Amino acid sequence: MSEESKRREALIYHAKPTPGKIEVVPTKKYASQRDLSLAYSPGVAEPCLEIEKNKENAYKYTAKGNLVAVISNGTAVLGLGNIGPEASKPVMEGKGLLFKIFADIDVFDIEVGTENVEEFIQTVKMIAPTFGGINLEDIKAPEAFEIEKRLKEELDIPVMHDDQHGTAIISAAALLNAVEIAEKKIDKVKIVISGAGAAAISCSRLYQACGAKLENMVMLDSKGVIRKDRETLTKEKAEFATHRKIDTLDEAMKEADVFIGLSMANIVSPEMLLTMAKNPIVFAMANPDPEIKYDVAVATRKDIIMATGRSDHPNQVNNVLGFPFIFRGALDVRASKINEAMKMAAVKSLAKLAKEPVPEQVNIAYGETRLTFGKNYIIPKPFDPRLIAEVPPAVAKAAMESGVAKQPITDWEKYKDTLLERLGSDNKLVRLLLNRAKLNPKRVVFAEADQLDVLKAAQIVYEEGIAQPILLGRKETIESLMQEIEFDANILIIDPKTEEENARKNKYAKVYWEQRKRRGVTYYSAQRLMRERNYFAAMMVNEGDADALISGYSRNYPTVVKPMLELIGMAQGVTRIATTNLMMTKRGPLFLSDTSINIDPSAKDLAKITQMTSKVIKMFGLDPVLAMVSYSNFGSSENEKASKIREAVSYLHRHFPDMNVDGELQTDFALNDDMLREKFPFSKLVGKKVNALVFPNLDSANITYKLLKELHKADSIGPIMMGLKKPVHILQLGASVDEIVNMTAIAVIDAQHKEKWELENAGRK
Repeated sequence: MSEESKRREALIYHAKPTPGKIEVVPTKKYASQRDLSLAYSPGVAEPCLEIEKNKENAYKYTAKGNLVAVISNGTAVLGLGNIGPEASKPVMEGKGLLFKIFADIDVFDIEVGTENVEEFIQTVKMIAPTFGGINLEDIKAPEAFEIEKRLKEELDIPVMHDDQHGTAIISAAALLNAVEIAEKKIDKVKIVISGAGAAAISCSRLYQACGAKLENMVMLDSKGVIRKDRETLTKEKAEFATHRKIDTLDEAMKEADVFIGLSMANIVSPEMLLTMAKNPIVFAMANPDPEIKYDVAVATRKDIIMATGRSDHPNQVNNVLGFPFIFRGALDVRASKINEAMKMAAVKSLAKLAKEPVPEQVNIAYGETRLTFGKNYIIPKPFDPRLIAEVPPAVAKAAMESGVAKQPITDWEKYKDTLLERLGSDNKLVRLLLNRAKLNPKRVVFAEADQLDVLKAAQIVYEEGIAQPILLGRKETIESLMQEIEFDANILIIDPKTEEENARKNKYAKVYWEQRKRRGVTYYSAQRLMRERNYFAAMMVNEGDADALISGYSRNYPTVVKPMLELIGMAQGVTRIATTNLMMTKRGPLFLSDTSINIDPSAKDLAKITQMTSKVIKMFGLDPVLAMVSYSNFGSSENEKASKIREAVSYLHRHFPDMNVDGELQTDFALNDDMLREKFPFSKLVGKKVNALVFPNLDSANITYKLLKELHKADSIGPIMMGLKKPVHILQLGASVDEIVNMTAIAVIDAQHKEKWELENAGRK
């Protein structure tokens, strides 16, 4: 994609369909006149009077307790500099989005039109009653130090400048673990800090709080080593000035144990690395390009322990590991500030979490067999689902122990459960899927690439590294559309109807004819079928010329399924194929089966569908908890529609006793654990969060999935084909570009999974 195309795509993303990235959504009913009279006049007067009596009641009757202000004057926007308050707004909205998706914290972004420190402070103080916390963002040093210091002193709600403390907290956790792995002592290591801005100063202070010694630190700015004899040092730089008679980074790096980079790209040379002490620790955190390239660094020193700010290398120092969870913990105990004890609690919690066994979901997302504590894993991954249940409680406890918590927590297990429930409010799983696909992209045939939306999806998966597209369709049309959308890439384009593909068609026709000649298929009819793109695409996958297939955008489902069943066939041990749809709901991912294939499955079929659904869920690194749903509960109806569910459940309980499955259940009981526990405490699903519903027939499954999609705007990934021998996935008619991209990621992951299974089985043989 050209730079101009990237620019236009970014602008369209922020402008369409609604300008900006965040909105305000009502949390109370508002349908009736009664609702409105309670929401506003006259009912609203009652909470107003209660808050007048005690302003702490604002936390009880308003959204204050879960509302953070992200405030900036746009004087130090990352990578852009002093661009002003209006121009900083997209960044602040983005920060608000991260608060919401990682910790379920609501945000108002506020851009303040002044560079005067006193005016800025007074503005924030005057609006502070609205909020439960203040996140300062992108304010230039040294003003940022004074602003944060004053606001922390003069306000009674948590205030944190993330640019200063976010990187410090994350890198401090990484440093503690790196020092341990390097078999060194934190109070003995010699540390070089390249950079002297807000983040560098805060990092250096926090490292001292962790045990590092000031006399072992050397800090550099754009002029070189900050020395005691330099004139006109700011108060913050003077704090870290050294007595050593050195001037350059080359000199500072000699025998250094640790390099902390918060400056600019490519300022560290391989020669500098070679002068460092044994087992050097290098945190090159300049973004997007580090102070030394990762590949260069690890090739230069085999004993290096390295971290960067990038997601495509091990040990990413990413602020999203910190600020959402620190504010979450602070808000939940109504902390009056974020103090050093709370920051240190976050550091220790992150460091400790990296030493614990990693959930399979995280291993799968990052393409690892098993992530374990060591030089390539010194800090948790940003998508680790344990973060929200570990860091906020640590921060909240520290707030309580240090005396700044106004509402202490007493039931910690219940609090952790509440935190985990918040995970259901975003689409983390989609990001995990895309990341996992990128780790080992596969060749995916797009059978309808002459459709604009399909081609747009192919462009995205190509440019994002999700898959290697193969485009099927009318070549002239595809090339014309590629030019229109500026899809400038050397991609294989195949038109099965052209003479230039005759050799491949004849090869495929012969294979197909050999397979089905005793079922009425002639060689001529096989040749004719190979002109049809779905037959041709299926044969590409069958013959190993592609790894996976995506089709169905412009044709009805049965038409596309037929050639797949004829050519691909079912996997070993499978007697019936089925589909499941992954719905991204507010309560978390929910799989619905069977949404597209089996009209009225038998009890035996339902048992098989449930088993296949369980395998798909495991493929995503989740623990399957399956409810087989009906209009009745546990024998309340003798109708055959209900009894076949009971029969299927009975079979599964007998033959797969460890499977978390039960039924027959009405859907509300399946999804509401309190209702289930009260009425049916004997159920195997009590105390578990159901993440899959298996329906008695196609009607109920398909209707439910489409209702969720349209009424609740739940993102859908699917139908995910289950039971075929090869990775073939069929879209719903008219699927959106995003849906096609997501399905392509599924196809790639399916191909990865099947490849791994084949290798393992080949090894056994």
